[in-house]
Amino acid sequence: MQTLQTLWFILVAFMLIVYVLLDGFDLGAGVIHLIAAKNDDERHLIIEAIGPVWDGNEVWIIAAGGTLFFAFPLLYASSFSGFYLSLIMVLWLLIVRGVSIELRSRIPSHIWVTFWDGLFFIGSTLLSIFYGAALGNIIRGAPLDKTGYFFEALWTDFNPFSANPGILDWYTILIGLMALTTLTLHGANYIAVKTEMELQARARRIARMAWAATVVLTVLGTLATFSVQPHILASFMARPWGAIFPLIGLAGLIGAIYFNVLQHDLPALFSSGAFILGMLASSAFGLYPYVLPAVNPANSLTIQNASASQYGLIVGLVWWSIGMLLAIIYFIFAYRQFSGKIQTPGAKGYEQGPAVATS
Repeated sequence: MQTLQTLWFILVAFMLIVYVLLDGFDLGAGVIHLIAAKNDDERHLIIEAIGPVWDGNEVWIIAAGGTLFFAFPLLYASSFSGFYLSLIMVLWLLIVRGVSIELRSRIPSHIWVTFWDGLFFIGSTLLSIFYGAALGNIIRGAPLDKTGYFFEALWTDFNPFSANPGILDWYTILIGLMALTTLTLHGANYIAVKTEMELQARARRIARMAWAATVVLTVLGTLATFSVQPHILASFMARPWGAIFPLIGLAGLIGAIYFNVLQHDLPALFSSGAFILGMLASSAFGLYPYVLPAVNPANSLTIQNASASQYGLIVGLVWWSIGMLLAIIYFIFAYRQFSGKIQTPGAKGYEQGPAVATS
């Protein structure tokens, strides 16, 4: 039974990591949207770079939520009620981003386009921070009671060691800022891959600045994590082979700046992806067997007390495998179909129009 529970823990972590890798560069593109682009043509290029895939990328977080429902139902019920306020905010920010992408080019008005561009930037930036803060909340632990119930206010005293912490404290804000710079780096690398000339050069410069900020915040975030959640350090001490995950992250961080300097944009994108993979896998490894730690460790949700029955886990594995196979085939087709550079205005065959998602 524990083998099945561990497998589902890995599969849920896998789906969330894939979501961050794919939707992460969408969010990063939104963060740099008003900074890298200097005119409407360049802003349109950034939208076109993510237009065919952004909504498909978000399918992964929906699938992860559905997987939680049948694999770890108690975790699903507890977290969706306890984090209700933050989840509603995330939902609205997702809506704002999607609507901004779809509506910005519908009316040929400077005020109209500027308004939606601003909302796209705000939605992307706040989502990046909130996702990081969400990870910080999971690592730090929630104020679960013996029944698995809790509710977190947006903030209380900003103390992560409090018996009644809020969604935001100095630790979760730190992890939120780390997520912002990390996804900015990832998104800038993606835009550098998809564009040319001045916009590409500006994306590379932004990636370098985001990389420097990410290095600083990663060091601070790692030290703070070991202090806030000692279980993570204990997990690595007990299972030293898990060091492979932070090493992957370190290699990705080094590769991101190395390939950026060489102007090898695709390897730089894969490197920032490796950093994200390494950091998230390290978090999952360190938390195991917790799926949601509690401020009082005795009330924590684990793979044992939060999982579905053995029969449900076995049947779910069959259907999950079929669904994932179809999803992987689709994503390979979609990314191959829309590979290559986005044409710049004035190039042969370029025709500006609304950046409508086609995935």
